[in-house]
Amino acid sequence: MKNTKRAKLEAAGWAVGSVKKFLGLSEADEALINMKRGLSRSLRARRQQEGLSQVQLATRLRSSQSRVAKMEAGDPSVSMDLLVSSLLLLGATSADLAKAIRGGEKGKGRHAA
Repeated sequence: MKNTKRAKLEAAGWAVGSVKKFLGLSEADEALINMKRGLSRSLRARRQQEGLSQVQLATRLRSSQSRVAKMEAGDPSVSMDLLVSSLLLLGATSADLAKAIRGGEKGKGRHAA
């Protein structure tokens, strides 16, 4: 977050901190959430790159459009196994998966709470 935005939020009475602190997450919990977020983002990007709708991907996965939407949104009900297997079905390699996971780690952010 930019310092100017942080200053404005703090001036308005907001406490600015990390998601980890706000939710009381352990290092392991935070890492797992970030990995899952990276995989979810990668799934959406790969689906769009392939020119597929959520319905078309759901058909390939023998699932539903709403499930694909949950996968792409990082819904807690979606397992990492499902995200990984879906990415593999779309042609992702182990290197692609590693990149997606690392991308989730870069996405660590701060929020106003």
